[in-house]
Amino acid sequence: MAHAARLTTPEAPRRAPSEPTLTDMSAAGLRAFFNIARDWDLNADEQIKLLGSPGRSTFFNWKKEPQAARLSRDTLERLSLLLGIYKALQILLPQPSAADNWIKRPNSAPPFGGRRALDRMLAGNISDLVAVRQYLDAMRGGWA
Repeated sequence: MAHAARLTTPEAPRRAPSEPTLTDMSAAGLRAFFNIARDWDLNADEQIKLLGSPGRSTFFNWKKEPQAARLSRDTLERLSLLLGIYKALQILLPQPSAADNWIKRPNSAPPFGGRRALDRMLAGNISDLVAVRQYLDAMRGGWA
């Protein structure tokens, strides 16, 4: 008795229902970032620089429709660092206005040399965001 050949199609790789997609992570990260930018009173140019200098039209598209964004790994890393900086400040300085204003006050700590933390973050390199994050984590008693 001859067996009929079964035609099969390869199944698409399945992901766990709770595993976020790149689009999900991008949208959530951008929504959080724009809330932080509001709390820190950042202008559009500062926001663009912190996000890694995307084109202005790209930036405004992200702001208008964050759910449609698919961010690069570089931008996602920047968002992660900025969210960590924001959270560390909320822990260290529980009064929201003090936490939000900290980045704009001159700071004599070694990573800042009398300048504002925001100036360091606006230098444009991910390493500058890492330096601010590490400083705050060390102040919290975390890793340095």
